[in-house]
Amino acid sequence: MEQFKLDRIDRQILGHLLLDARKTFTDIAKELNVSSGTIHVRVKKMEKAGVIRGASLQLDYENLGYGFIAFVGIYLNRTLNTSEVIDELKKIPEVTVAHIATGRFGIFAKVRCRDTKHAKDIIFKISEIPGVSNTETMIALDECINSSKNLLRTILEKM
Repeated sequence: MEQFKLDRIDRQILGHLLLDARKTFTDIAKELNVSSGTIHVRVKKMEKAGVIRGASLQLDYENLGYGFIAFVGIYLNRTLNTSEVIDELKKIPEVTVAHIATGRFGIFAKVRCRDTKHAKDIIFKISEIPGVSNTETMIALDECINSSKNLLRTILEKM
C-alpha cells in the first residue's frame, strides 16, 4: 500500500488534533489562516486514506473502578487456533487490548479489572477458551505512559 503524502497544512492539522481532538475545524482554520472548508476536506481525505481512523475518548479507569491492570500472555495449542481465540477474547469486555505475538506467547493481552479477584476470574475465563493451553500473567503496578502523542510528534517533525 502506498504511503499517504502529508503536506505542511496536513501536518499542522494533525498537530492541532493531537493537542485537542475535540477542537473544531473552524478554530483550526482560524489558527492556520485557511477556510474551515479546507480543514474539513483535508481531514476527510486523511480519514479516507486511513491516516486518521477517528478520535478517541480517554478515560480514567481508576476513577471508574477498573484500575487493576494485568498483562496476560496466552499460549495456544496450535497457531491455527489464533483467530478463534481472538474471537472469544473479543467477547470478554475486560480484555481491552490483544496482540498476536511472536516469542513465548501466541497472543499478548491487556486486561482491566476491579481488583485481584476480578482479574483471577477473567484470567480463568481466558484459560477456558478452546485452543488456549496456558496463560502467564504479569500485574501492572502503575501505568506510567499511555500515549502515542510523542510518536506522532516525531513522525510529523521528520516529514
